[in-house]
Amino acid sequence: MKKLRLGIVFAGLLALSGCGAVSALNKAATPLDAYELRAPTSLPQATRTLSRALSVEPPTTSGALETDRILVKPNAVQSLYLPDGRWASELPEMWQTLVLRAFEDTGALSYVGRRPLGAVGDFALISEITDFQAELAGEDSASVRLRMTARMVRESDARVMARRVFSASVPVESTETLALVNGFNTASDQVLAEMVRWGLGVMGLQLPAS
Repeated sequence: MKKLRLGIVFAGLLALSGCGAVSALNKAATPLDAYELRAPTSLPQATRTLSRALSVEPPTTSGALETDRILVKPNAVQSLYLPDGRWASELPEMWQTLVLRAFEDTGALSYVGRRPLGAVGDFALISEITDFQAELAGEDSASVRLRMTARMVRESDARVMARRVFSASVPVESTETLALVNGFNTASDQVLAEMVRWGLGVMGLQLPAS
C-alpha cells in the first residue's frame, strides 16, 4: 500500500556499525520474516462472568502505522521500516486481535467480538494508536514506545462512558529484529493489561489482583 511512499530510505541516515537489524535500514529486504505479538498472560481469571457484550473496533492509526511493517524512528522527524521483518498482519488488525484475546482470556464477559452481538451490543471499544515504534538510542540500543487512546462507548445511545490514554516505553539493549519485537511484546503486555482492567471496571467488574 503506502510502502513505497512511506518506506523511503534516507541516504546517509545511519552511520551505525555492527550487525544489528537497524544498521541495515537502508538496504532492500526480501523476503521479510513475519512476527506476531501475544496477548498478555499475566491477567487473572475473573471470579464471575458479566452478562455484557463487547465489540472491539480496529484502531485508527496514522498512515505510517497503517501497515504490516515494523516502524523505526532514528530521530523525531524521520520514520523508516525494518528491512528484514514485518508484522504477520497490518497493525490495526493485529491489535484488534490482541485486544479480543486479552478480554476473552479473562472469562469476564459473555461475548467479545469484532461486531456487536445482534443489532446492538452493550459496549464498543474504540481506540487510536498514535505511537507504535522503536526509537533509536544509539548504535546498539533502542526503546519501544506505544501510546494509544481508548474509549468505551455504550452502544444503545453512542455515549462515551470513559476515555483513557495508555502508554508504555520499554528499553531494548539490542537493535536486532527479534530483540525489538520482544520489546514490542513487553510494551503491548503492559498496555493491554491496563486496558482490560480499565475496560472491565467501566462495565462493572474488577479483576482480582495478579
